[in-house]
Parts: sequence; C-alpha cells; structure tokens
Amino acid sequence: MTHDHDLVLRPTAAQTEAALNPPPGRNGGDLVVETLAGLGATTVFGLPGQHALGVFDALRRSDLRYIGLRVENNAGFAADAYGRVTGEAAPLLLSTGPGALTSLAALQEARAASAPVLAISSQVPTAGLGGGRHGYLHELPDQAASFRGVVKSVHTVRTQSQIPSAIAEAWTSALTVPHGPVWVEIPQDVLLAETPIPVVTGGDTFPEELPPRLELTAVAADLLSRAERPAIIAGGGVVRADASKKLRQLAERLQAPVVTTFGGKGAFPWTHPLSLQSWLEDRHTTDFLEDADVLLVVGSGLGELSSNYHTFKPRGRVVQIEADLGKLESNHPALGIHADARLALQALLETVDERTDPAAPERVRAVLDKVHERIASQELTLEQDVLAAVRNALPAGAPSFWDMTILAYWAWSAFDAKAPNTMHSAQGAGGLGYGFPAALGAAAADPTHPVLAVSGDGGALYSIAELATARQYDLNVTWLIVDDGGYGILREYMTDAFGQPTATELTRPDYVALAESFGVPGVRTSPETLETDLAKALASPGPSVVVLPAVLRMFAPTHLD
Repeated sequence: MTHDHDLVLRPTAAQTEAALNPPPGRNGGDLVVETLAGLGATTVFGLPGQHALGVFDALRRSDLRYIGLRVENNAGFAADAYGRVTGEAAPLLLSTGPGALTSLAALQEARAASAPVLAISSQVPTAGLGGGRHGYLHELPDQAASFRGVVKSVHTVRTQSQIPSAIAEAWTSALTVPHGPVWVEIPQDVLLAETPIPVVTGGDTFPEELPPRLELTAVAADLLSRAERPAIIAGGGVVRADASKKLRQLAERLQAPVVTTFGGKGAFPWTHPLSLQSWLEDRHTTDFLEDADVLLVVGSGLGELSSNYHTFKPRGRVVQIEADLGKLESNHPALGIHADARLALQALLETVDERTDPAAPERVRAVLDKVHERIASQELTLEQDVLAAVRNALPAGAPSFWDMTILAYWAWSAFDAKAPNTMHSAQGAGGLGYGFPAALGAAAADPTHPVLAVSGDGGALYSIAELATARQYDLNVTWLIVDDGGYGILREYMTDAFGQPTATELTRPDYVALAESFGVPGVRTSPETLETDLAKALASPGPSVVVLPAVLRMFAPTHLD
C-alpha cells in the first residue's frame, strides 16, 4: 500500500543534469533572485548598498525588472502600492543599517494597511552576527530587532542553503491573511560567495485561507436576520479580500445601510440607495451607527479614524469579522469572527434570511442630508470645488494615491472612489511622503492606466527626488501638489489648540521649475482651471506635475463637541 507521505518526487533527467552541473559564476545573490522568480515575482524595488551588491549584481543575470528609487523609504512606499494593486508580494531590496532603517516608516504603513511587501536586506558578514561590537560598517547589535515590532515576521539567513526556504517562508507569510510586510536579512559574505547550489527552479507556496468558524457565522446570521435596524461598516479588509460584490449582495438582502471606512473606500457603491458613503468623521453618521441594533463590522478594527476618534459607542450587538486576530474585539465587545472577509461574507450569504425594509434608503438619505447641511454651513466651497475637479479629471478606473494633506482628509470622507482598490492613502500609519512614490509603484504594476498622486507641499518635499525615478522609468504618474506654504493641517491644529501655529511655515521651491529640471513637464494651475489642466496631464503619457497654489481649510470636526 502506498500512502501520500510515502510519495517521492523524482526529478527528470534534464533536471538532474541541470542540478549536477549548475552554470558557473553564480553567488548567493543569484539564489535570491532565482527564488523570487520561482515564486512568481516579476518586478522588484530597492536601492543598492555596499553589503547588498551581491543581490544587485545577480539582477543583471535575471529576468526580474528592477525599479530603483532614490530613498529607501520611498522604495518601500512603491512596493507597498505594488502589493496593494496586484495582491502579490512586492520584493524590496535594501542594504544594511542606515539603508534598512530608512525603510521603517514605509514598512509601518504597509503593516497598518496590510500590504504584502517582501523586504530583503543585507547584513554585516556572518562573523559580525550575534550582538558583539565588531566595528563593521553599518553594524547594529541586532538589526532584526528594529523590525520585529513593525513587520509580520523576521527571517535571518546564515548560510546559502537557507536562502530559498527562508524567502519562500517569508513570501507565504506576506500573503497569508492578513497580508503584510515581512523581513529577510542575509549576511554580505553569504550573498557574495560563489555557490555550488543548483539553480532554484521551483518555489510554489500556498498561503493558507482563513475560513470562519461556522458556529459563529450561524449566530451572526441569526442576529442579522432578526435585526430591526441592521447596519454595516465595511473596512479595508473587504477591499483586500476582493469581497465587494459579496458585501453588496448581503447589504441588499438585509436592507442594511453601509458606511465604508477610509481604508475601505470603494468597497460599496457610492451612490447606492443604502450607501452612507464614508462620512465617519461626522456625528450624524456616528449617531446612526450607534442606533443600529445589530452592527456588522467587516474588515475593520474600528480604530481611531473609523470610530470618529473613539467617540463611537455602539448600543446594539456588534458582529466583527476581522482577519487580524489582534484587532478582533480590541476596541468594542463583539461576536468576533476571525476570518477572511470574502469567506465570512459568503458564509453569511448562505445562511441569512432576506429582510424587507422599504424605509432603509429613506433613513440613509436623511443622514446624508444632515451631513451635507453641516458641511454647507461652513462656507467651504473652494475645498469642495477642488475635490470635484479632481474627481472629474480622473478617469473612473484610474488609481489615486493620497499623501497626508488637507485635500486627502477631505477625500477620505467626500471622494467617490468609483471602484474598489483604486483609492489609497497613508491613513494606516499616517506618515508624510506616501503619495508620489506609492503612485510610482502602482504605475509600475499597471501601465495601462494613468495614476494620480496628491500631496501638499510639505509632503512633496519628502519625495521630490523621485521625480528622477519617474523620468528614468517613464512612469505614467501625474503628481498634483497643493502648495499652501507649509504643513497645512498642522497649521490648523495648532491654531485651533494654541491660537497660533509654530514650525508649520515652509520656504519652498518653484515646483514647476523643479519638475522641469528633471525633464518632467509641469504646469501651475488655479482652482478654476484645475479640472482642465489635471485632465490634460493625466491624458499625456509619462510623468507630469500640476501645482495648485491654494490654502484649503478642513471641515469642522464633531468628535470635540
């Protein structure tokens, strides 16, 4: 009798010959790039450094496409966006010490947003590992310790034979829900040494699915079927799981109004009769959600931004579906279902009863009318006109990437993303400089659509060097820079809190002239001509910059009332 565990995979004669006679001139870096190719990677991001040269030399012997950015943090943002757009693990190649550490802010954003990034860093030579002070260039007592609290998993390689398995294990970790960044580090001497190990030809990995516990979805289905006022909060987990259609089917079956979080933009159609849109920073929406007798939260941890700065206090029963175990019931008691959003929504679709509630769309309209009345009372016509101009200029299927700037804060609540997985921002970790390098990563992933990046002048200065990257690889990104002469949102916060701002005003360059010095066309626009100028730039192949000198204001918050 033959059992599955007795089966032995026998190589073909050709595979045996190739294994016994690997091509000469290969090193540990070749094992890295061969493993990446075997796993299905096609594009890698990064920045070379002295300890990592073995990997970068191996790139020229591979078919992998390399997109080199000018700052490691920006390379991390580009990989983050590539992972969000494709759902694949985006390789990020870095050097030791300062190069590696410069990527930390980007990896924190990837972790917060569950973006799959496979960061591969060099390390000091093997003799320098272990915490001693040997005096190697870039040496840290424990480099991995700097990343352990940021990424999903850390994998340290000490020999060449460990490289394929360590990278495959990290790849699987990055793509197991919840997706996220992972860290692999390989010593310089291991990367540089000639290798006798055969060419890596395989590498299939199978990230495990995360189905719900059926006894829990049965209880959830019963609660939702019997609810009088059900409502749904849809987070980024719905988008990442490609579960938007299932969410819509469930909402319609239950006649449950849906609000999307800022990370879940596009998870539910903006103009649907049951759509509360994304007005989470509004007390009218918060009151409506608090009044739900059963609230289904899908793919959200109900963090600060998704709970109107923790002022949201649900009075009904909460059912929370979340793939990140650490977020489950972390902010509110709930019937917690640890599962991938798509699988859990499918289980509910198979078990909930259909509800009829003709008044549900009317209640949704009433909430949105109150929200719009509140905004209209604040004389914010300029801000709404600018956001409308951006929406009108951007093709429906084109992705957009937003930095931490006032116009992005408006977009979180008021921008119709048109489709899931098309609007992204740095609202996960909240760091500056995300928009433009992330847009470059998205353009590398899909050159068939123009990509929009939106920054303020403060955030733009974090990534201005990447104009050289955009030009070098002719990436189809239009960068809208809203120039208000400083850190605009911090200016507002400080003025509100202390009566006047400090350290928020900036001396800045002529962004149009600066863009043109990189060979990137630039135009200075106005609120009146923004839609035309932006549409023209988006329709022109290659990179471009549109500068809007304008001081925008934020709508008044409700969490301080």
